[in-house]
Amino acid sequence: MRRTLLPLAAVSASVLLLAACGEQPAEQAAEEIGLGEGPVQNNLSIVTGGTTGVYYPIGGALRGIIGDNLEGQTASVEATGASVENIRLLGAGDGHLGIVQGDAADQGFTGTADFEGSPVETYSLAVLYPNVFHAVTLAGIAESNGFECFSDVVGHRYSVGDIGSGNEATTNQVFESLEIASSDLEIQQLGYAETANALTNNQLDAGSWVVGEGHSGITELGTTEDIALVEMCDDERDAVVSGYGGYTEHVIPGGTYPGVDDDVATIAVWNALVVPGSFNEEQAYEITKAMFEHIDEVVGVYAPGEEYLVPETIENSPVPVHPGAVRFYEEQGVDIPADRLPESADE
Repeated sequence: MRRTLLPLAAVSASVLLLAACGEQPAEQAAEEIGLGEGPVQNNLSIVTGGTTGVYYPIGGALRGIIGDNLEGQTASVEATGASVENIRLLGAGDGHLGIVQGDAADQGFTGTADFEGSPVETYSLAVLYPNVFHAVTLAGIAESNGFECFSDVVGHRYSVGDIGSGNEATTNQVFESLEIASSDLEIQQLGYAETANALTNNQLDAGSWVVGEGHSGITELGTTEDIALVEMCDDERDAVVSGYGGYTEHVIPGGTYPGVDDDVATIAVWNALVVPGSFNEEQAYEITKAMFEHIDEVVGVYAPGEEYLVPETIENSPVPVHPGAVRFYEEQGVDIPADRLPESADE
């Protein structure tokens, strides 16, 4: 049986209790109030990423959907350092909805990696689109070094991404799942533009782009250089997908990038819209429903995500689905994997 909303008097009592005790971390509030039983938040804070990324405009679209379609509710969009910071903000009660990479959400839920010893439980309202793991090199480098499977980069110069980035976190998790130590490579921590320049100037052998498929930076590099994408072979994909991070298998279709004519097998990490466990169940239902009823507004700010921005994508959720969102997906006839159902919806 799904938990029902608290009566108004009980909600009011909860609000007074919270006020008396001061601010509480959201995961503590979830435990004390009950999953999905927190008070309605009328002024929602959506934590996203940098203003030049994809998370921020998606947050803007969600702000418009909430303000235009949910009576008495408004939202603001906050620029942040993205996934890891967003989860911490939700956990501290300083944000209400967050857009995050699935591996960060999984690590928060399980108390691993950046959340070692300090888990933060979040729950999905929706899964948005995949960030795809690209191991990018130049065709000449790939041929001379025999880069046929991802593990062949061992012993070479490799950029894991900018310091503290989600790109770096994902790459490090891939290395861990494949039992590759950082000392096994000549690690560099470069942003996308710096990685492209280093490849062009023979200062690097390969680097990670954990980005949406068709990323402009890889496309631009492919217009001036003969690029190659290093495939993740079968046993490597199996090891990564079965490890931590909530990754799924993915294929980059041939022709996505200039000169890369064949399909490339790799893995992907899904981006999700998440909330703390205490987030009000009815409000979670209303937001999820409104988002999909007006999904064209989200597609309008991120067109490459259109094929993924459908209810069925929830099957890729990196953490359990919030009870309010579960109700929406049940109405749509969408099956949620059993291990992604919250306890209150699986009774």
